[in-house]
Amino acid sequence: MTPFVAALLGGLTAHLVALVGVGLAAPPLLTIGDVTSTSAVVWARAAGAAELEVELTGPDGVRAAAATIPTDRGEDFTGKARLAGLRPGTRYAVRVRGAGASVEGGFVTAPARDAAARVDFVWSGDLGGGGFCRRLDGGYRIFRAMARQRRDFFLFAGDTIYADRKCDGHDIVPGAAFVATSLAQFRARHRYNREEPTVQDFFRGTSVYAIWDDHEVRNDFAGPADLLMPTGRRAFLEYWPIAPPEDEPTRLYRKFRWGRLLEMFILDTRQYRSPNTDPDGPGKTMLGAAQRRWLVDNVSTSTAVWKVVVTSVTLSVPTGKPERRDSWSNANVLGRPEEGRGFATERDALLRTLRERGVKNLVFLAADVHHAELIRHHPTPDWSFHEFIAGPLSASLGRPRPLDEGLNPRSLFARGGVNNFGEISVEPAQMSVRIVDEEGQVLFTHTLGPE
Repeated sequence: MTPFVAALLGGLTAHLVALVGVGLAAPPLLTIGDVTSTSAVVWARAAGAAELEVELTGPDGVRAAAATIPTDRGEDFTGKARLAGLRPGTRYAVRVRGAGASVEGGFVTAPARDAAARVDFVWSGDLGGGGFCRRLDGGYRIFRAMARQRRDFFLFAGDTIYADRKCDGHDIVPGAAFVATSLAQFRARHRYNREEPTVQDFFRGTSVYAIWDDHEVRNDFAGPADLLMPTGRRAFLEYWPIAPPEDEPTRLYRKFRWGRLLEMFILDTRQYRSPNTDPDGPGKTMLGAAQRRWLVDNVSTSTAVWKVVVTSVTLSVPTGKPERRDSWSNANVLGRPEEGRGFATERDALLRTLRERGVKNLVFLAADVHHAELIRHHPTPDWSFHEFIAGPLSASLGRPRPLDEGLNPRSLFARGGVNNFGEISVEPAQMSVRIVDEEGQVLFTHTLGPE
């Protein structure tokens, strides 16, 4: 750095400090999520203790809802409010004010339950892993590509942070060069990603449904066996617009309906799971008994055309080491099923029950494996379903590998070596799926019709 550049940067820094000193406050961080046809959860973080005023305005310019979000040090100056009484299929403007600053955003509510309205959304996962963190020369560029065409929502399918990996390097925005082991550090890792301008620009205009995977705590963690799990879970709940039931304040699995065409079932594949090192069998679970019943009952009774199940770990791509499998599959590196330490017994029992109950138009969405793949599974001659995988958003790049032959899979498209996300458009006559890279280029499109 030349003396001139150093002096210039020093002067700019001093000027910014002076502006803050005379009352120029940083705007709150804003994220809207868990949207239904009549409600939404507004999350915000202030720079300090404050009373944040939230106001929703409809397309007619009339105030539709309002709330106050108090923030204090106890929850790292974050807070959220669930606003109800909204109209289906309506775009709302959001304004959050407090502590001398304000921020504006917007979102669209889901269509009415029986409306056959088109739905467009994007999904992916894996942000900031393997040292691929916020770059000084452009941040997380993929969020610009996702924001170019406004979608109804974004499905963040796990690994929203990498708490167990350092973010450091000469070309990386500082602030996350540590492995999180305390609540303050877990919060800091969430804040590091959320403060990125590209991320904030996207979340201000697109609502999100977020779920965790392993790196919100540490690699391949397994439920209550991990002592850091409650701390990582607390930070995750503090930093995402999720409003669990009052009688289950740590519950993360949930469902959302978008009109007559789509219902989503978001799974928590982490906090109830058996140790990964346990041998597979009837007693081993990834979901726990209550969540497993919830999934089967709700999917099999759904009247939506398409039933989309969000599982942060894949059904058919083996992950983890043989002595501690992390995904559903027990298959070896060649894709051949074998006795092992995965969760295939539970997976196959779930699929068998859904088949026996006549579930059609079933799609699983996943991330985790750092490559994109669209798969059709045909486990029995009379029944099939799809599994779509996207990611990473910004992380080490993976590659396709042999799929679990026990599901009789057919790969329709597979691509590694590139950051990517998936786009899905649902219309009465079809579902269209696209894989898109971080420059916004469509890599592949697949269309399927409902049975």
